[in-house]
Amino acid sequence: MPADTGRPGPRHHAAGPDADRSLAPLTRPFLLAIGGSGQRTGLVLAPRADSMPAVAWAGPVPEAGLDPVAVTGLTDVSWRCPLLPEHAAGWFGRPGLSGHRLGIEPAAGRDWSPRFRPVRSTHDGEKASLEGADAVAGLALVTELQAVPGGAIRGRHTLTNTADRPYVVDGLEIVFPLPGEAAEILDFTGRAMLERVPQRRGIADGLWLREGRRGRPGHDAATVLAAGQPGFAFGHGHVWGVHVGWSGNTVYRVERLASGLTTIGGGELLLPGEVALAAGQSYTTPWVYLAAAGDGLDGLAAAFHGYLRSLPAHPASPRPVNLNVWEAVTFDHGLARLTALADIAAGLGVERYVLDDGWFHGRRDATAGLGDWWVDESAWPGGLHPLVDHVRALGMQFGLWFEPEMVSPDSGLYRTHPDWILATGQRVPPLQRNQLVLDLTRPEVSGYLLEQMSAVLSEYDISYVKWDHNRDLVDAGSAARAGAPVAGDQVRAVYDLLDQLRKRHPGVEWESCASGGGRVDLGILERTQRIWVSDSTDALARQAIQRWTGQLVPPEYCGAHVSAPVAGQTGRHLPLALRAATALFGHFGIEWDLTTADEPSLAELAGWIRLYKAHRGLLHSGRVVRVDVPDDTMLIHGVVAADRSAALMSYVQLDESAHTRAAALRVPGLDPARDYRVTDVTPGAGPAGRGTSPGPAGPGAAGAAASSTAAAGIVASGAVLGAIGMAVPVRRPHAVAVYLVTTEPRRFPPAACPGRAR
Repeated sequence: MPADTGRPGPRHHAAGPDADRSLAPLTRPFLLAIGGSGQRTGLVLAPRADSMPAVAWAGPVPEAGLDPVAVTGLTDVSWRCPLLPEHAAGWFGRPGLSGHRLGIEPAAGRDWSPRFRPVRSTHDGEKASLEGADAVAGLALVTELQAVPGGAIRGRHTLTNTADRPYVVDGLEIVFPLPGEAAEILDFTGRAMLERVPQRRGIADGLWLREGRRGRPGHDAATVLAAGQPGFAFGHGHVWGVHVGWSGNTVYRVERLASGLTTIGGGELLLPGEVALAAGQSYTTPWVYLAAAGDGLDGLAAAFHGYLRSLPAHPASPRPVNLNVWEAVTFDHGLARLTALADIAAGLGVERYVLDDGWFHGRRDATAGLGDWWVDESAWPGGLHPLVDHVRALGMQFGLWFEPEMVSPDSGLYRTHPDWILATGQRVPPLQRNQLVLDLTRPEVSGYLLEQMSAVLSEYDISYVKWDHNRDLVDAGSAARAGAPVAGDQVRAVYDLLDQLRKRHPGVEWESCASGGGRVDLGILERTQRIWVSDSTDALARQAIQRWTGQLVPPEYCGAHVSAPVAGQTGRHLPLALRAATALFGHFGIEWDLTTADEPSLAELAGWIRLYKAHRGLLHSGRVVRVDVPDDTMLIHGVVAADRSAALMSYVQLDESAHTRAAALRVPGLDPARDYRVTDVTPGAGPAGRGTSPGPAGPGAAGAAASSTAAAGIVASGAVLGAIGMAVPVRRPHAVAVYLVTTEPRRFPPAACPGRAR
């Protein structure tokens, strides 16, 4: 892969020197796909007379490969889809480029319907560059395509103004074709503390459009827009999915024309007048990712997970057990209380201690202090050194919370520089969470934050930063540009600030938090090692939130914490086993005042920490599987090792079931020719203590036998475990069980004894 990390290019930049003019437009079809074996997405690009190349086919590439010439010969011209739909070419759906040129007479509206002709192209099997121009409209276009590790494909456009008068870009989007079998779409909505709620609907003629205008993806972000065969699920169905790798305003779209041609795609949502290109300037869209799979949503997720795991910023070390003290102390920062928490945490096996909001100047509550990034002398007369030294002496790393992009009106920074906020005209935007947004597009603002944060990170032994972002961008204009919108440049400035801090402090890991899961996208994940999935630590709510966040993000990035017995966000009382099992299948942490926990609870929690440490290598490298079950009162999910040698699976009873029939705990993805031992490794009490339900008719001898057998370990082939599964008795609400699946030497012919207890 090239060194490009996927960051969109500059908002405006001068056109570079001409490339090799000897390169000709595309003359033969070609297949774009990542090399090697395994599941991968492919595009077949075909030339068109006097038009930009079009996609003749997009989907999962068969193991034997594809002949692009044969594919093009078999497909119909009505299937072919331009990557940039053009009104001038007779496209009566949503155009890929919307814009116009400013003039003198008329003042606006010229060159609004360009027609790009092919100029030249390059491709090498894994990447392509398709160049076109409209000499009359004074515009040049470059479409880049790359096949990325994990099997997905990403694309983006760069539009250059080659004429003298400015050109206003209202929208620039990339689309890919969907086949006729794609009849349903699934994406996400949600709210704070209930992120990534799935929604599904059929595809009909017309446009399905999701616009994100919050200046960040938001809790209601589409995140991944998936389309597939009717009834596609986690484990079956042909599915196509799109993600816009951008931390700001976005567009997601699915459109079916009257002809039946269906497209899926997206880009950046541009505010009015946000991009106006002077002569020679260019605008580059964010990368838009396309993945296709023949084995359902899990296959789609595997492509995105594989890409994230290939990045230089992917966490290189085992994910340490975190303790974040926010829900334990909030703003009550007393040294004795904080060191007592550290002592208990170290004794349990915690490896990283994170001091959250409240440590900096004037921050005694949520109404003041943001922007004044130095240690509060009244709360910490000796600085943070006593706490940091105590934590480090216990063998734990130390982490610290920042919210760099925000400012409190009650702060020294705002009183000195009230003009440093994002605003339109002279009015101050409405407060959200008692704060405003700093204009990071101004070098003096970004420079101030860089130096303030660097001073703290240099003075203390800090190995981890939780970077928060707690409000939407309202009136995202810059006083430096007379209030003109700068939402996209604000995102680029955030990326640049984070990149500079990472360069200065290479030993620091970074978590992206946005009042929970409000900024979850590949743009921010290319620079961070963790996300805070949700501000809700209610384990019952987290089961669904984490399940669907996993459609884009692998477990090692997903911060998941064991909270107090009574969830602060919902008031639900939940057993420790459920709380810990939920955290187990992410980046495990604790968000609980451990000084209030009794000794049996601490002992049980220590057992879960040991289980996590023993298997985090598997949890954070394997393929995520989410088993389709007919009963919506239960969940079965887990991780299967990349080499299929092991798996860790979880059974969760969400609520009381209407039935007493045992569930089938299947383990998809194992080697069908191997034998495996399945062992119940749930810490704590035995199966009855974890809530085995006796059912309405009595104790249920068969269920009890199955439980005891699983605890002792059963042996079955990968074929049987994948297709049939192991019977797990229905349990009481909020009960969980965790099963370890390991390879077992085969002692009997497979046909003679496909499953047996030992």
